Amino acid sequence: MRGILISAALTAALLFTGASDPAQQSSSALSGKRQDAAQQPAPPQSRPPEEAPLQQPGQSKITQTVNLVDVLFTVLNRRNKLVPDLEKGDFKIFDDKSAQAIRYFSRQTDLPLRIGLLMDTSNSIRDRLKFEQDAATAFLFSVIRHNKDQAFVMTFDDEPALIQSFTDDAGRLRDEIVKTRAGGGTAVYDAIYDACAKELSHPPRPPGDQPDVVRRVMILISDGEDNLSNHTRSEAIEMAQRTSVVIYTISTSTQWIQLSQTDPEKAANRKTHLTDGDKILQDVAEETGGRAFYPYHVDDLDQSFQDIGDELRNQYSIAYMPTNYVLDGKYHRIRIEIPDHKGYQVRARRGYFAKANNIPTNSSPSGSTK
Repeated sequence: MRGILISAALTAALLFTGASDPAQQSSSALSGKRQDAAQQPAPPQSRPPEEAPLQQPGQSKITQTVNLVDVLFTVLNRRNKLVPDLEKGDFKIFDDKSAQAIRYFSRQTDLPLRIGLLMDTSNSIRDRLKFEQDAATAFLFSVIRHNKDQAFVMTFDDEPALIQSFTDDAGRLRDEIVKTRAGGGTAVYDAIYDACAKELSHPPRPPGDQPDVVRRVMILISDGEDNLSNHTRSEAIEMAQRTSVVIYTISTSTQWIQLSQTDPEKAANRKTHLTDGDKILQDVAEETGGRAFYPYHVDDLDQSFQDIGDELRNQYSIAYMPTNYVLDGKYHRIRIEIPDHKGYQVRARRGYFAKANNIPTNSSPSGSTK
């Protein structure tokens, strides 16, 4: 019928695609689409994917919800070395044990990093504050590349405090880190939640006309013992999953440390038994696709920091539309298999919450560049 035009608005309704910025939500899927199909130009950044075309008078509009789960992951071989050259056909993905069709696939390498460095400055880590400062500084100088990666520093005791907003100047970050002092209680879950919701949900964009694709990561240095947070552990993990933040944790606990361990490949994990706080750090890391470390000396972390940087710059992305999906708030387990390579291990977040995307953000994110 002439004069009637039906337009469809694709709304990224799911939190678990990982980014609150619409351009970021579909970035992996778009790059995968460009790889699997013909080369297509990236959509203009001024026109987010979920934005409907302008309507003319008398036109109708149909809004369609697109339930797209985007999973970033790393593949390691038996020797814990990166495997960067697999193809779409090598993978199978399951959502709550149900096999899913892979809609988009891509290999993502050398992406800019946006890092949140969280330091526990409560009374419980007073004796290990110097270790925290040295570990945080060593990580930043090992990983951050000037004019490409950016990081911020947040401390937490009774409550989280942003002490340095996003910058690519590692020296500037170090200067703020060495000023930290210990005292007060521990609100680790609030710190994770705030860092994801207020800082990593809208990180600074890369320069130029490239799509707004960055890798979001958190380094959490703590003993893992929370006694003051308003948010629960599950809420903190959910927020990290909703913003596609991979969390690496470094324990400050010296209980059950094996000082006789001399193998450099195992020195970052000197524990013979995990404390309750260690187990919390392990859970937070594994639920988001990261790793937990239990070192004693800062030198134990040298190789680990290099490995983290390599992992974050050599990842795969798979996107799928879950069958029989319902926005019921339930948690869905994700499993990725590589059938023809039994010795390979996949490091990815464990699942997602089926909720509408409603991520709180700052009205003016720190370090924002436009």
